[in-house]
Amino acid sequence: MNKPHALRAALEAALPELRNNPDRLTMWTEDGQLATRPGELHFTLHYTLKLVVIEYGRGIESILLPLLDWVAVNEPPLLQNPEARADGLSFRSEIISHSAEDIEITLKLSERVKAVKDAAGGFAFEYLGEPEDPPGMF
Repeated sequence: MNKPHALRAALEAALPELRNNPDRLTMWTEDGQLATRPGELHFTLHYTLKLVVIEYGRGIESILLPLLDWVAVNEPPLLQNPEARADGLSFRSEIISHSAEDIEITLKLSERVKAVKDAAGGFAFEYLGEPEDPPGMF
């Protein structure tokens, strides 16, 4: 999967606290599903990405702004599609002191992957950009 790594890089680039303390950002996936058609060497991964930022002192808004900027390019249906907007991005926060909170953000993501057979009989994987066609194309 490519998007979790890309999102981490974007958040670390935008937020010095995470760049300087990368262990404060934990990410994992849940509820993964695979969509494909028989006989094709490409597929779509659908999954939920969880992010947890611990002991964060600047407020969730400072995380959400670069996150939304990343989503606009990498998962636009979360902003454009009313159904995806309804439950595609959620968060919760635990206030642990007057100056810090633990923040959990949940994103529903998808990635299109194309497998290309090489001369040796193995495969290389290419992550495709966001489709111009409506979601659910394959």
